[in-house]
Amino acid sequence: MSEQQVDNGKRRFLIAATTAVGGVAGVAVLAPFVMSMMPSQRAKAAGAPVEIDISKIEPGMLLAVAWQGKPVWVVNRTKAMLASLPGNDSRLVDPKSLEDQQPPYAKNETRSVKPEYLVVVGICTHLGCSPTYRPELAPADLGPKWDGGWFCPCHGSKYDLSARVYKDVPAPLNMVIPPHHYMSDTRILVGEGPKGA
Repeated sequence: MSEQQVDNGKRRFLIAATTAVGGVAGVAVLAPFVMSMMPSQRAKAAGAPVEIDISKIEPGMLLAVAWQGKPVWVVNRTKAMLASLPGNDSRLVDPKSLEDQQPPYAKNETRSVKPEYLVVVGICTHLGCSPTYRPELAPADLGPKWDGGWFCPCHGSKYDLSARVYKDVPAPLNMVIPPHHYMSDTRILVGEGPKGA
C-alpha cells in the first residue's frame, strides 16, 4: 500500500466543484453569443404596435406617426370628404378595394373601421415615395375634378381620400391600410387588428 491514503470524499468534492465551476464558466462564455442571436429591444420596438390619440385631430386634418419605420397617417375626414368618395369610383383602378391592400374589416368604400377616420401607411405603391396630403378642392395644379386626397410629386401618382389610386398614373395599387383597432373612442392601436378579426 502507498504511503498516501486516497481520500475518496475529498476527491468527489473536488471533481464536483471543478465540474460546477466549468459549467458556470461555459454558460458565461456562451451567454453573449446566444443573446446576440435574439432581437434587440430596438428591433422589438420597431415592430411593436403604436398607440395613437386621435382626440385632437380636427376634421380635415392629418396626424402622422411612425410604425415599423414607416409613416402612418390618420385623417379625420369631414362629411363633405366622405360624400365625395362615391363620385371617384369610375376614375379609380380598384374602387371596391378588391386587391389585398387592407385587412378584411377595412374592405369597404371608406377603407376604414369608422368612416370618419382613415388609417393608412403613407407610402406610394409605385416606388415607395411619401405622397403629399392635398385636401383642397380643384387646385390649379391637380385640375377641376380633384376632390382631395394624396399626390405623389415624384412621378405624379394620385390617390383619393380613401387612399385608392387613380387610373392612368404610375402607382398600380391602393395604399396599404395597416392592421388596427379602436381601444376607445379616442385611441387607436396600429399594428394589431381587432380581436377575432
